[in-house]
Amino acid sequence: MKETQHTARPIRTSVLIISLISAFVTPFMGSAVNVALPTIGTEFRADAISLSWVATSYLLTTAIFLVPFGRLADITGRKRIYLTGTVLWGASCLISGLSESLWMLITARIVQGIGSAMVFGTGMAIITSVFPPGERGKIMGINVTSTYLGLSLGPVIGGLITQYINWRWIFFMTAPLSIIIVCLILILIKTEWADAKEEKFDLKGSLIYGISIAQLIYGFSLLPQIAGTILISSGLLGITGFIILELYNKMPLLNIRLFVNNRIFGFSNLAALINYCATFATGFLLSFYLQKIKGFSAEHSGMILVAQPIVMAVFSPFMGWLSDKIYPQIVATIGMAITTIGLSLFIFVTSSTPVGFIIITLATLGLGFAFFSSPNTNAVMSSVDKKVYGIASGTVATMRILGQMLSMGIAMLLFSIFIGKVEIKPGNYPQFLQAFHIAFIIFSVMCFFGIFMSLARGKSPKPLYTE
Repeated sequence: MKETQHTARPIRTSVLIISLISAFVTPFMGSAVNVALPTIGTEFRADAISLSWVATSYLLTTAIFLVPFGRLADITGRKRIYLTGTVLWGASCLISGLSESLWMLITARIVQGIGSAMVFGTGMAIITSVFPPGERGKIMGINVTSTYLGLSLGPVIGGLITQYINWRWIFFMTAPLSIIIVCLILILIKTEWADAKEEKFDLKGSLIYGISIAQLIYGFSLLPQIAGTILISSGLLGITGFIILELYNKMPLLNIRLFVNNRIFGFSNLAALINYCATFATGFLLSFYLQKIKGFSAEHSGMILVAQPIVMAVFSPFMGWLSDKIYPQIVATIGMAITTIGLSLFIFVTSSTPVGFIIITLATLGLGFAFFSSPNTNAVMSSVDKKVYGIASGTVATMRILGQMLSMGIAMLLFSIFIGKVEIKPGNYPQFLQAFHIAFIIFSVMCFFGIFMSLARGKSPKPLYTE
């Protein structure tokens, strides 16, 4: 049975409950793992660059598979892909907790990225399939709140677990939640959504896309080595070929004309890419700053880092609701401007900076992101036809993951240049602070230009896109 925009209220409630749990679990674990990274590095005797692949491998894999699974969900069924991804994600959590080496942990995180792509490539599409346009912003805001509650509790609980139990329990304690989600889906959701079931899946396009994205992101992490330049060039060439292929494909993996003909869709995705690229590495950099430069424990660091997601969680529902009442583009652009201010404040952080300044700056970032996230997603999802909800969901999620990958890539590149492939110790703290400052200069400039990209989509109403 195919759902319509006027889906019965019980189905809407069930979808919301399931999406809220999923939205909580992944960011909770991700932020908890960030706090545990210094401890994981000590146990496995890993340098900062190798250690960063615990986060980067997950993000890279997710980026590769988001769009293909979004498209596959439109064809075969969004609930089916969502359910499979949840099972895979839970199983990989257990493997991560049992890892006996850094590379085993990274491999498990790769599998986890595949599961995550299946969940997040379809989650927003299911919400958009179920809820009518007048309610989507509010629901997306509530969903974002759940995400930021996970981000808020992750550093605190992750710090406590790392300090008093063992970092492995971060993975062990989240795995059972996937079982709960699976049971809820099987019991509560009897409907399937497959609005493009008559179309075929573009396997060739998926392979070119995946290989190109992998080359691009991995190459960026290898800079300034010559191998990095070669891989980036190859990746860009592959992306160019992919775009040309998709333009002439009657059933493309990704309809490139959505970006060309739909101004709101194109610039909203570009704004999301810039915003995540400018903000994601903040937690990674501050985790090392607080524990290495300031000498705080994992628990104490987690309590400080929680300032940003708490503000996000408090303000996101209101901003989502507001984006249903006025142009979501306006709300999102204000958010980009506030985020720019927050990022620029970190440029002035030194080893003697008061913790209060760090907390206020994190709160400013949180406010900016609350203004930006759900209104921007609302703008994207409300600008397309239901036949491509999966593609739109996968695309906006891909912009998020690619932005996060590029953000980590910038941090890793600066570590390579200023610190080298060694552990961060007192002898190279000045070099770490140099990398820290340059990173936030780059992020601030990037986000400043993002303000104009967000404005460029205009104040058009939110029409459905028809091909």
